[in-house]
Amino acid sequence: MASLQESLNRFKQRQEKCQSTLISISRATDSSFNTKVAPQPPQKKPHIAVSSSLMVKPATPIKFSNNTERLQHINRIRKSPHGARVKLVIDLLLKAREALTAEEIYNGCYVDIHDNNNEIFVSLRNNPKVSFDGKRFSYKAKHDLKGKDDLLNLIKTWHDGQGLPVVDVKDSYPSVMDDLMALKAENLVWLLSNMDSKEDIVYPNDSKVSIKTDDDVKQLFMGTKLPHDFVDIEKELVKMGMKPATKTAERRAASQVSMPVSKPKPRKRSHKINISRLTNAHMPELFLDY
Repeated sequence: MASLQESLNRFKQRQEKCQSTLISISRATDSSFNTKVAPQPPQKKPHIAVSSSLMVKPATPIKFSNNTERLQHINRIRKSPHGARVKLVIDLLLKAREALTAEEIYNGCYVDIHDNNNEIFVSLRNNPKVSFDGKRFSYKAKHDLKGKDDLLNLIKTWHDGQGLPVVDVKDSYPSVMDDLMALKAENLVWLLSNMDSKEDIVYPNDSKVSIKTDDDVKQLFMGTKLPHDFVDIEKELVKMGMKPATKTAERRAASQVSMPVSKPKPRKRSHKINISRLTNAHMPELFLDY
Protein backbone atom coordinates (compact mmCIF):
# COMPACT_ATOMS: atom_id res chain seq x y z
CA MET A 1 0.00 0.00 0.00
CA ALA A 2 2.87 2.33 0.84
CA SER A 3 4.55 1.57 -2.49
CA LEU A 4 1.38 2.51 -4.39
CA GLN A 5 1.16 5.82 -2.60
CA GLU A 6 4.78 6.60 -3.43
CA SER A 7 4.15 5.84 -7.11
CA LEU A 8 1.16 8.23 -7.14
CA ASN A 9 3.22 10.96 -5.54
CA ARG A 10 5.99 10.58 -8.12
CA PHE A 11 3.43 10.73 -10.97
CA LYS A 12 1.94 13.94 -9.57
CA GLN A 13 5.35 15.54 -9.32
CA ARG A 14 6.19 14.65 -12.92
CA GLN A 15 2.82 16.00 -14.08
CA GLU A 16 3.37 19.32 -12.29
CA LYS A 17 6.86 19.57 -13.77
CA CYS A 18 5.52 19.00 -17.29
CA GLN A 19 2.78 21.55 -16.70
CA SER A 20 5.26 24.18 -15.58
CA THR A 21 7.45 23.47 -18.62
CA LEU A 22 4.52 23.94 -21.01
CA ILE A 23 3.58 27.22 -19.34
CA SER A 24 7.11 28.58 -19.65
CA ILE A 25 7.23 27.62 -23.36
CA SER A 26 3.86 29.25 -24.02
CA ARG A 27 4.95 32.51 -22.32
CA ALA A 28 8.19 32.62 -24.30
CA THR A 29 6.29 32.17 -27.62
CA ASP A 30 3.75 34.87 -26.77
CA SER A 31 6.46 37.36 -25.84
CA SER A 32 8.34 36.83 -29.13
CA PHE A 33 5.13 37.20 -31.19
CA ASN A 34 4.08 40.38 -29.41
CA THR A 35 7.41 42.03 -30.18
CA LYS A 36 6.95 41.45 -33.95
CA VAL A 37 3.24 42.10 -34.53
CA ALA A 38 1.24 44.78 -32.79
CA PRO A 39 -1.91 43.51 -31.17
CA GLN A 40 -5.12 44.30 -33.03
CA PRO A 41 -8.54 44.45 -31.45
CA PRO A 42 -10.83 41.66 -32.54
CA GLN A 43 -13.26 42.64 -35.31
CA LYS A 44 -16.83 41.75 -34.99
CA LYS A 45 -18.45 40.25 -38.03
CA PRO A 46 -21.70 41.94 -38.97
CA HIS A 47 -24.70 39.83 -38.43
CA ILE A 48 -26.91 39.61 -41.51
CA ALA A 49 -30.37 38.27 -41.09
CA VAL A 50 -31.24 36.03 -44.03
CA SER A 51 -34.76 34.88 -44.60
CA SER A 52 -35.33 31.23 -45.14
CA SER A 53 -37.19 32.00 -48.39
CA LEU A 54 -34.09 33.70 -49.81
CA MET A 55 -31.66 30.94 -49.00
CA VAL A 56 -32.14 29.24 -52.40
CA LYS A 57 -31.70 31.56 -55.39
CA PRO A 58 -32.88 30.62 -58.90
CA ALA A 59 -30.17 29.96 -61.45
CA THR A 60 -29.60 32.94 -63.74
CA PRO A 61 -29.47 32.26 -67.52
CA ILE A 62 -26.02 32.14 -69.02
CA LYS A 63 -25.34 34.96 -71.50
CA PHE A 64 -22.56 35.10 -74.06
CA SER A 65 -20.14 37.94 -73.66
CA ASN A 66 -19.49 40.43 -76.42
CA ASN A 67 -16.18 38.76 -77.13
CA THR A 68 -17.87 35.39 -77.61
CA GLU A 69 -20.40 36.87 -80.05
CA ARG A 70 -17.57 38.56 -81.94
CA LEU A 71 -15.67 35.27 -82.24
CA GLN A 72 -18.79 33.53 -83.50
CA HIS A 73 -19.28 36.28 -86.09
CA ILE A 74 -15.66 35.93 -87.26
CA ASN A 75 -16.08 32.16 -87.53
CA ARG A 76 -19.20 32.57 -89.69
CA ILE A 77 -17.33 34.92 -92.04
CA ARG A 78 -14.42 32.49 -92.35
CA LYS A 79 -16.81 29.70 -93.33
CA SER A 80 -18.74 31.90 -95.80
CA PRO A 81 -18.29 31.42 -99.58
CA HIS A 82 -15.42 33.03 -101.45
CA GLY A 83 -17.62 35.50 -103.32
CA ALA A 84 -19.37 36.63 -100.15
CA ARG A 85 -16.06 37.52 -98.48
CA VAL A 86 -14.89 39.45 -101.55
CA LYS A 87 -18.15 41.41 -101.52
CA LEU A 88 -17.66 42.25 -97.84
CA VAL A 89 -14.28 43.79 -98.62
CA ILE A 90 -15.58 45.75 -101.64
CA ASP A 91 -18.53 47.08 -99.62
CA LEU A 92 -16.12 48.18 -96.89
CA LEU A 93 -13.89 49.98 -99.40
CA LEU A 94 -16.92 51.68 -100.97
CA LYS A 95 -18.12 52.85 -97.57
CA ALA A 96 -14.68 53.99 -96.41
CA ARG A 97 -13.78 55.87 -99.62
CA GLU A 98 -10.10 55.69 -98.71
CA ALA A 99 -7.15 53.32 -99.10
CA LEU A 100 -7.00 50.59 -96.45
CA THR A 101 -4.29 48.13 -95.47
CA ALA A 102 -4.88 44.43 -94.96
CA GLU A 103 -4.95 44.97 -91.19
CA GLU A 104 -7.53 47.76 -91.48
CA ILE A 105 -9.67 45.60 -93.76
CA TYR A 106 -9.56 42.74 -91.23
CA ASN A 107 -10.58 45.08 -88.41
CA GLY A 108 -13.43 46.40 -90.53
CA CYS A 109 -15.00 43.20 -91.87
CA TYR A 110 -12.92 40.29 -90.42
CA VAL A 111 -11.76 39.06 -93.84
CA ASP A 112 -8.13 37.91 -93.74
CA ILE A 113 -6.03 38.99 -96.74
CA HIS A 114 -2.60 39.26 -95.09
CA ASP A 115 -1.02 36.56 -97.28
CA ASN A 116 -0.23 37.59 -100.86
CA ASN A 117 -1.09 34.06 -101.98
CA ASN A 118 -4.46 34.29 -100.26
CA GLU A 119 -7.34 33.58 -102.65
CA ILE A 120 -9.21 36.68 -101.44
CA PHE A 121 -6.08 38.80 -101.98
CA VAL A 122 -5.72 37.55 -105.55
CA SER A 123 -9.40 38.14 -106.34
CA LEU A 124 -9.29 41.69 -105.00
CA ARG A 125 -6.13 42.51 -106.92
CA ASN A 126 -7.79 41.38 -110.18
CA ASN A 127 -11.18 42.96 -109.46
CA PRO A 128 -12.06 45.97 -111.67
CA LYS A 129 -13.74 47.67 -108.71
CA VAL A 130 -10.59 47.55 -106.56
CA SER A 131 -7.32 49.46 -106.88
CA PHE A 132 -4.13 48.14 -105.26
CA ASP A 133 -0.93 50.22 -104.94
CA GLY A 134 1.22 47.44 -103.54
CA LYS A 135 0.25 48.07 -99.92
CA ARG A 136 -3.26 49.48 -99.69
CA PHE A 137 -6.59 48.66 -101.29
CA SER A 138 -9.13 51.28 -102.36
CA TYR A 139 -12.44 51.38 -104.23
CA LYS A 140 -12.22 52.21 -107.94
CA ALA A 141 -15.33 53.66 -109.57
CA LYS A 142 -15.97 53.41 -113.31
CA HIS A 143 -15.70 57.19 -113.68
CA ASP A 144 -13.33 59.24 -111.56
CA LEU A 145 -15.60 62.14 -110.58
CA LYS A 146 -15.00 64.57 -107.74
CA GLY A 147 -18.11 66.75 -107.81
CA LYS A 148 -21.03 68.31 -109.64
CA ASP A 149 -18.96 70.01 -112.35
CA ASP A 150 -17.18 66.78 -113.28
CA LEU A 151 -20.55 65.02 -113.48
CA LEU A 152 -22.02 67.63 -115.83
CA ASN A 153 -18.96 67.58 -118.09
CA LEU A 154 -19.14 63.78 -118.31
CA ILE A 155 -22.84 63.90 -119.27
CA LYS A 156 -22.12 66.44 -122.02
CA THR A 157 -19.16 64.58 -123.50
CA TRP A 158 -20.33 60.97 -123.07
CA HIS A 159 -20.74 59.61 -126.62
CA ASP A 160 -21.54 63.12 -127.91
CA GLY A 161 -24.52 63.48 -125.60
CA GLN A 162 -26.14 60.16 -126.54
CA GLY A 163 -27.07 59.44 -122.93
CA LEU A 164 -25.17 58.23 -119.87
CA PRO A 165 -26.51 55.31 -117.79
CA VAL A 166 -27.03 56.48 -114.22
CA VAL A 167 -25.82 53.14 -112.87
CA ASP A 168 -22.35 53.92 -114.24
CA VAL A 169 -21.96 56.99 -111.98
CA LYS A 170 -23.86 55.91 -108.86
CA ASP A 171 -20.68 54.87 -107.05
CA SER A 172 -18.44 57.74 -108.19
CA TYR A 173 -18.70 59.69 -104.93
CA PRO A 174 -21.18 59.71 -102.01
CA SER A 175 -23.35 62.70 -103.06
CA VAL A 176 -23.46 61.96 -106.79
CA MET A 177 -27.22 61.27 -106.85
CA ASP A 178 -27.97 64.51 -105.01
CA ASP A 179 -25.89 66.41 -107.57
CA LEU A 180 -27.70 64.64 -110.41
CA MET A 181 -31.10 65.68 -109.01
CA ALA A 182 -29.78 69.22 -108.61
CA LEU A 183 -28.72 69.31 -112.29
CA LYS A 184 -32.17 68.10 -113.27
CA ALA A 185 -33.84 70.79 -111.13
CA GLU A 186 -31.66 73.43 -112.83
CA ASN A 187 -32.80 72.13 -116.27
CA LEU A 188 -29.22 71.30 -117.21
CA VAL A 189 -29.94 67.61 -117.86
CA TRP A 190 -32.81 65.33 -118.82
CA LEU A 191 -33.36 62.20 -116.75
CA LEU A 192 -35.33 59.57 -118.66
CA SER A 193 -36.07 55.86 -118.23
CA ASN A 194 -35.09 53.33 -120.87
CA MET A 195 -38.07 51.18 -121.87
CA ASP A 196 -35.96 48.09 -122.63
CA SER A 197 -33.41 48.01 -119.81
CA LYS A 198 -35.63 49.75 -117.21
CA GLU A 199 -32.63 51.91 -116.31
CA ASP A 200 -32.39 55.68 -115.96
CA ILE A 201 -30.47 57.51 -118.68
CA VAL A 202 -29.27 61.09 -118.25
CA TYR A 203 -28.96 63.41 -121.26
CA PRO A 204 -27.51 66.92 -121.48
CA ASN A 205 -30.02 69.74 -121.97
CA ASP A 206 -28.20 71.79 -124.58
CA SER A 207 -29.58 75.32 -124.84
CA LYS A 208 -28.28 75.60 -128.43
CA VAL A 209 -30.97 73.22 -129.70
CA SER A 210 -33.82 75.13 -128.05
CA ILE A 211 -36.31 75.79 -130.90
CA LYS A 212 -39.56 77.72 -130.71
CA THR A 213 -42.44 75.85 -132.34
CA ASP A 214 -45.20 77.73 -134.18
CA ASP A 215 -48.79 77.37 -132.99
CA ASP A 216 -50.04 75.88 -136.27
CA VAL A 217 -47.43 73.11 -136.00
CA LYS A 218 -48.56 72.40 -132.45
CA GLN A 219 -52.22 72.24 -133.55
CA LEU A 220 -51.30 69.89 -136.38
CA PHE A 221 -49.45 67.62 -133.97
CA MET A 222 -52.27 67.61 -131.42
CA GLY A 223 -54.92 67.07 -134.10
CA THR A 224 -53.28 64.01 -135.63
CA LYS A 225 -55.20 60.86 -134.72
CA LEU A 226 -53.09 57.88 -133.75
CA PRO A 227 -54.06 54.19 -133.93
CA HIS A 228 -55.32 52.66 -130.71
CA ASP A 229 -52.93 49.73 -130.92
CA PHE A 230 -49.28 50.67 -130.49
CA VAL A 231 -48.25 47.88 -132.88
CA ASP A 232 -49.83 49.84 -135.75
CA ILE A 233 -47.80 52.89 -134.76
CA GLU A 234 -44.61 50.84 -134.89
CA LYS A 235 -45.53 49.55 -138.34
CA GLU A 236 -45.91 53.11 -139.61
CA LEU A 237 -42.55 54.03 -138.13
CA VAL A 238 -40.91 51.08 -139.89
CA LYS A 239 -42.46 52.19 -143.21
CA MET A 240 -40.79 55.58 -142.75
CA GLY A 241 -37.44 53.94 -142.07
CA MET A 242 -37.45 54.51 -138.31
CA LYS A 243 -36.71 51.81 -135.75
CA PRO A 244 -39.24 51.73 -132.89
CA ALA A 245 -37.74 51.79 -129.43
CA THR A 246 -40.74 50.16 -127.74
CA LYS A 247 -40.82 46.79 -129.62
CA THR A 248 -44.37 46.06 -128.54
CA ALA A 249 -44.88 43.16 -130.94
CA GLU A 250 -41.76 41.35 -129.72
CA ARG A 251 -42.77 41.80 -126.10
CA ARG A 252 -46.24 40.44 -126.68
CA ALA A 253 -44.81 37.40 -128.49
CA ALA A 254 -42.32 36.79 -125.68
CA SER A 255 -45.03 37.04 -123.03
CA GLN A 256 -47.22 34.53 -124.87
CA VAL A 257 -44.34 32.07 -125.15
CA SER A 258 -43.42 32.40 -121.48
CA MET A 259 -47.01 31.95 -120.28
CA PRO A 260 -47.96 28.26 -119.92
CA VAL A 261 -50.89 27.24 -122.08
CA SER A 262 -53.54 25.52 -120.02
CA LYS A 263 -54.99 22.44 -121.66
CA PRO A 264 -58.77 22.01 -121.44
CA LYS A 265 -59.79 19.26 -119.12
CA PRO A 266 -61.68 16.39 -120.76
CA ARG A 267 -65.34 16.41 -119.86
CA LYS A 268 -66.77 13.34 -118.22
CA ARG A 269 -69.51 11.64 -120.16
CA SER A 270 -72.70 11.37 -118.23
CA HIS A 271 -74.46 7.99 -118.41
CA LYS A 272 -78.16 8.34 -119.06
CA ILE A 273 -80.44 6.01 -117.12
CA ASN A 274 -83.49 4.60 -118.83
CA ILE A 275 -86.21 5.03 -116.22
CA SER A 276 -88.67 2.78 -118.11
CA ARG A 277 -86.38 -0.24 -117.62
CA LEU A 278 -86.00 0.18 -113.86
CA THR A 279 -87.68 -2.54 -111.77
CA ASN A 280 -87.81 -3.65 -108.17
CA ALA A 281 -86.97 -7.26 -108.94
CA HIS A 282 -83.95 -7.11 -106.69
CA MET A 283 -86.19 -6.35 -103.65
CA PRO A 284 -88.80 -9.17 -103.54
CA GLU A 285 -89.23 -8.87 -99.76
CA LEU A 286 -91.20 -5.66 -100.22
CA PHE A 287 -94.13 -7.62 -101.68
CA LEU A 288 -94.30 -10.53 -99.26
CA ASP A 289 -97.47 -9.29 -97.51
CA TYR A 290 -99.35 -8.37 -100.71
